[in-house]
Amino acid sequence: MTSDGHVLEIWINPVCSKCRTAKAELDAAGVAYVERRYLDEPPTPAELADVLGRLRLEPWDLARPAELREAGIDLPRDPERRQDWIAAMVAHPRTIQRPIITTTDGTTEVARDAGSLESVIEHQRRDGQR
Repeated sequence: MTSDGHVLEIWINPVCSKCRTAKAELDAAGVAYVERRYLDEPPTPAELADVLGRLRLEPWDLARPAELREAGIDLPRDPERRQDWIAAMVAHPRTIQRPIITTTDGTTEVARDAGSLESVIEHQRRDGQR
């Protein structure tokens, strides 16, 4: 989410078809957003930890398996290694699942399917009507 908290933010990789679809759906719905190309502007460890907290996921749940292998990341999936996972994912942002959308109230979704996208759009519409 942007620092002012007023605009939806979407973390994307522009070559990702799911990201392009998410942007197209947001555009079609008339939802304003800020695009963050997270490969060019990787999240900080604190930002990634915040997103994980809002998603209620562990880092390994948000990681892309093929990209983990490519990056040589082979960490145990246990809570003691959580910070190591976050550091590795920040150092290798291609390993982060996408697109990640954070609405103006902080609700966060990995919007890879139509249902998740519709949920984000409806949530944003409700939030915008308050």
